[in-house]
Amino acid sequence: MMLALRRACIFRAVVFMAFLPPPPRAQDPAMVHYIYQRFQVLEQGLQKCTQATRAYIQDFQEFSKNISVMLGRCHTYTSEYKSAVHNLALRVERAQRELDYLEYLREADVCAESEDKALAEKLVQEAEEEQRVRTLLNASCDNMLMGIKSLKIVKKTMDTDGSWMKDAVSDSPKVYVFIGSRNNTVWEFANIRAFMEDSTKPAPRKLILTHSWQGTGQVIYKGFLFFHSQGTPNEIIKYNLQKRIVEDRMLLFGGAGRALAYQHSPSTYIDLAVDEHGLWAIHSGPGIRSHLVLTKIEPDTLGVEHSWDTPCRSQDAEASFLLCGVLYVVYSSGGHGPHRITCVYDPLGTIIEENLPNLFFPRRPRSHSMIHYNPRDKQLYAWNDGNQIIYKLQTRRKQPLQ
Repeated sequence: MMLALRRACIFRAVVFMAFLPPPPRAQDPAMVHYIYQRFQVLEQGLQKCTQATRAYIQDFQEFSKNISVMLGRCHTYTSEYKSAVHNLALRVERAQRELDYLEYLREADVCAESEDKALAEKLVQEAEEEQRVRTLLNASCDNMLMGIKSLKIVKKTMDTDGSWMKDAVSDSPKVYVFIGSRNNTVWEFANIRAFMEDSTKPAPRKLILTHSWQGTGQVIYKGFLFFHSQGTPNEIIKYNLQKRIVEDRMLLFGGAGRALAYQHSPSTYIDLAVDEHGLWAIHSGPGIRSHLVLTKIEPDTLGVEHSWDTPCRSQDAEASFLLCGVLYVVYSSGGHGPHRITCVYDPLGTIIEENLPNLFFPRRPRSHSMIHYNPRDKQLYAWNDGNQIIYKLQTRRKQPLQ
């Protein structure tokens, strides 16, 4: 194409020269100068023609390149459209098969259909429930309790009932102390050393809550205090310790608050707990010889994620805790020793109670006011007859789910 354009420019130049008047004398300087100027004009025209031709070729190349890119995109879109149409056709075909199957069931015997449908729905619900529980408790924690290794008395106070703890997930070394079974005052210590030694500086900080707590089932989780509100049967309050305001609240159903959670803990109707899976609530179910109800709570929204009716009885129980999604209930006879774990409930069914060793606590004169597991420290915090105690644990891996 460029060669043709060049030839056209040369042809125009030759034609232009053909119409030039012949010089009267070849030796006339003015005529020579005139011819020279005309040739310069002709040369400039040829240069402009060449430049225009190159610009046209460059524009045409860019245009061709853009067209190629757009054709490639069109091909991609065409492939995606064909794939989408194919998938839609498959879904329509599958839906048609399902409609045909439903039509077949409708024409079958009504009684047999009802029984089969009920059985199928039950099986589906059970499978969905099992999958939901496995998803809910699917965390990187597969330990089970094998024994209480040792006991350490951190401090002794004059108060029979109370609770003490650290934040279950935060790296903060702060220690929080709740004295008594009904109060609105929380003592915050800078660390466990400051709690052990009263003379250690800085002095503890006194936090006055806007609502009073009841029982010894308080927990601190991600900087929030969760407790059973005094004067209510089943209200759980989420309290922001930093802002000192009520962040949220919920009502725990399923018979919560109607009876003591543990026979030998006369002030605790709802016991809250934290483990590797998050926030839990333990309370007594309905009935004279009631069993404990275990409820998983979503800490951000205070919504109930799931509840289980456990085989563990409230009678003769004094406390409980959770470790890796498994409930361990501590019992004692008459509120005195020995203190032992005789009921273990695993919602996933990976722990068989008969395969566990005898789980005893070191002998104490009275029952525990509280026993809470701290998943960050991997140890138990307990309150027993005014003594603040730490129990170190011995664990091993659970059997994997089949």
